[in-house]
Amino acid sequence: MKTPYILGLILYLGLNSSCCKKTSTISATIEDKTNLDLNEAELIKAAAPFKNMLGINGFEWEYIKGNGSNQLDNDKVGLISTFSGFRHYLDWEKIEPKEGVFNLNFYDQIYQKNKELGIQSLICLQIMPGWMRKTYSDYNPSDPYSSLRDYTPVPQGSDKAMPVSYVSMAKAGYQLAARYGANSDIDPNLIKHPSYESSPKIGLNVLDYIECSNEPDKNWKGPQAQQSPEQYAAQLSAFYDGHMGTLGKDAGVKTADPKMKVVMAGIADPNPEFVKRIIDWCRINRIKDGKYTLCFDVINYHQYANDNWKSGKAPELSNIGDVASRFIKLSKDYADNRPVWVTECGFDVNNKSPQRALAIGNKTTYDTQADWILRTALLYARKGIKRTFFYMLNDVNLQDATQYSSSGLIENTKRRASGDYIFQTRKLMGDFIYQRSLSMDPIVDLYVSDHKKIYVLTIPDQKGTVKDYTLKLDKEIKEATIYTPTAGANEMLSKKVKTDNQQLLLRVTETPIFVQTN
Repeated sequence: MKTPYILGLILYLGLNSSCCKKTSTISATIEDKTNLDLNEAELIKAAAPFKNMLGINGFEWEYIKGNGSNQLDNDKVGLISTFSGFRHYLDWEKIEPKEGVFNLNFYDQIYQKNKELGIQSLICLQIMPGWMRKTYSDYNPSDPYSSLRDYTPVPQGSDKAMPVSYVSMAKAGYQLAARYGANSDIDPNLIKHPSYESSPKIGLNVLDYIECSNEPDKNWKGPQAQQSPEQYAAQLSAFYDGHMGTLGKDAGVKTADPKMKVVMAGIADPNPEFVKRIIDWCRINRIKDGKYTLCFDVINYHQYANDNWKSGKAPELSNIGDVASRFIKLSKDYADNRPVWVTECGFDVNNKSPQRALAIGNKTTYDTQADWILRTALLYARKGIKRTFFYMLNDVNLQDATQYSSSGLIENTKRRASGDYIFQTRKLMGDFIYQRSLSMDPIVDLYVSDHKKIYVLTIPDQKGTVKDYTLKLDKEIKEATIYTPTAGANEMLSKKVKTDNQQLLLRVTETPIFVQTN
């Protein structure tokens, strides 16, 4: 008999969008400008602290003790605190087991603990609930985990192009935002709390972001699951503010808490045209007082660096940097510079997976996963992405060669090398902000925090390349500290060195090194 943890993971990976190879569904029509990168001044202004690049995906049960207990497991929480963000795959049915009946109490402790630890929570509300699946003629009660789970979250017969079809999910968003948001001035009569709570909990102020579904463009699940950009825009508008308040007083995230940010669903095909069509839909369908408003606060997509599904690929050698630039350019041109997030990316460690990190020289797939995870975070910071969440906390099945089955950064009760690198880098330079790149081969990035500087150097290759590089420092710098990420440790290996005429000769490899000066 499978444990609930393993069963849940298998069900998610077997039935949810993340299990399959993701194929393009929309042709790119946005004008291809010559220079897609923002200039240096714009990047610095838009930059986020590096810790924002170090989020993780996972499930609620990864916080709690086993054997049916709902108590937090301190050891598990300690491992999760490696990361600065937690994207929580939350099945809608878990909070609304019956239509109109909500039970959120279990999740209070998770979001409260995350806030205490400085972990940014992101709820990804997903999966059609069972009570809605029952409206479909092909519902099979003996197979409750059928593909219907991934159908677009509307009752059978609904018009997916109309916001009113998504009113049930809009009401669920309202209840989440009312409980976990910062607004305490809400009519308690609108809150549907469980009977064991004497009064509703309102404005707990533990959640800033909520994501509306996951990968709505999933063409591999069939037409009942896949949405066009316009259909998803209708859902997003309902979820955002009850389609400008037309769906009722208890519908929409913004209706409950205007300050809560709505993150559009991470799209599987990382094509900015999908978002552009959502924006165009808003221009036609969200007009009030002569102006249109957008129905999202954050642009969001997924992308896994790979070599045409033969293996994973070093991030700098893949197209993920170009794609990031295109999304950021889209935001600048059409979405008032709304932040762009990447909420799924990563690499497997199973040696046969088509998404595996490569064993290079003396490095195992585990070692290269650590290198590429860290370099992915550095690349996205360099490009101006505001947040990154890696897929995922734990493996589904290390022995399974299916893509995404062995993507974990944690294994059992300890961090993998990839988790160690994130833990160490967050500790060293979590509050530092990318300023500029001094070189691209090797890559030399400069990060700053107040008067402190950290230079990050790495080789953007996947051949075991090693190069010498002379780093020129400010004139007054006579000493620096070199940090090297180290598997199996809480701290990077560090060494203080004297400069030679304000210069350092460094041996640079495909594992990033960090040079700090004061």
